[in-house]
Amino acid sequence: MRQLPLAIAGVALAGSLGSPVLAQRGAPPDTALPEIKTLVARLDLERYKATIKGLTQFGDRRQGTDRNRAAVDWIEAQLKSYGCTNTERIKYEYNGRQLRNDSTNKVDSIRNAANPAPARGGRGGGDSAAAGGRGRGRGRGNNPVKGYTARTGVNTNPDLQPDTALRRINAQWDTPGPREEVYCTKIGTTHPQEMYIVGAHMDGHGFGSAANDDGSGTALVMELARNFSSPDVQTDRSIRFILFNNEETGGGAAAYVRQRSPLQGIENPAGSGKYPEPKWIGMIQHDMMMWDHGMPGPDGKVSPEQRREADVNIEFAGSSKFASEAAEMAWFFRRSNDKYATDYPAAVGDRMSNTDSGSFQDVCPAISLRENERLSQTGTGWNPTWHQPIDVYSTFSDKDFRLGLNAAQTTLSAVAQLAAAKLVK
Repeated sequence: MRQLPLAIAGVALAGSLGSPVLAQRGAPPDTALPEIKTLVARLDLERYKATIKGLTQFGDRRQGTDRNRAAVDWIEAQLKSYGCTNTERIKYEYNGRQLRNDSTNKVDSIRNAANPAPARGGRGGGDSAAAGGRGRGRGRGNNPVKGYTARTGVNTNPDLQPDTALRRINAQWDTPGPREEVYCTKIGTTHPQEMYIVGAHMDGHGFGSAANDDGSGTALVMELARNFSSPDVQTDRSIRFILFNNEETGGGAAAYVRQRSPLQGIENPAGSGKYPEPKWIGMIQHDMMMWDHGMPGPDGKVSPEQRREADVNIEFAGSSKFASEAAEMAWFFRRSNDKYATDYPAAVGDRMSNTDSGSFQDVCPAISLRENERLSQTGTGWNPTWHQPIDVYSTFSDKDFRLGLNAAQTTLSAVAQLAAAKLVK
């Protein structure tokens, strides 16, 4: 096959730890490469929307339920239909519960809905934020809370879902036991022993249909898997596309790191040229991609319209072991957004928190892409759909969906360069 190189001499990857060391050498920073523009142009808004809608047929996809397991099966079938024939699963046990099958959850939800007091912190439980008040003091992670804030939390009352059909889909409560998550891998042609991990979590909760949290991120990763699996795309380095489970309870990504981290870069069988777990060069997570409607007003309400200043937030953990390498990767993603995203700019921050990339941040460079800054915006009430019954497909406009598509354009273009993608005939 004749290769048409993407001319990515402007990106150098080096370093004894296998982390990305990025140096813009070739094209000027504001120059887009035509071949990468071709790859980005293959991303389609209607396909992205259709994939999100397909995920919402399984309701909120709460872990530990039949609807979650059916969604995992559906995701795997979709990946295979794209040409990702080497799909695999991580299997692990989760013995916790998200819900208690009694009246306590309903009473708490009704009380919280009527009394907009600050939500209690905790994994998946929201960050402290008072409705209709000025931010003050310090929020989660010693993060300053400023401006107007609104209450956040998790809806645990199924009766607050007005759609009776969706209420039936979400009727089963979670139980402890086995959990599974699916992934597939684009095998690198010259450096198969090195890998970028592109992830999102497919589970949700709140008795909606988890369209944004995190159907929007899951669909993004699936669309990237589809594009990179095209027969005319080759990459020098491997790329793994994974849909984590149990993010809302902190299980799936941690299980992946626990099981797979010791296997990095080991050829198996010896001399085969096969690497079941290539060395992790970087991890990119996608978690809530579509809602950027701005700060709550004095009444604690958020505009139903997307703000003109909407952007893609790229974050790394400034206190992580790989903070400098992750920062370098985050800024490279922003430069890729400058060149290849069609509608919305990107911003970089150093407060990555509360998503699956946290399990990777001290093992390899890790970043996350989001609709808002996690702590100072999502955590203080900028998204009223978060973990609520209104997180359904019909809540979001084409402007919202397009913001998610721009995040997909950002990641596809950046990873195409980092993994040294080529078009072939």
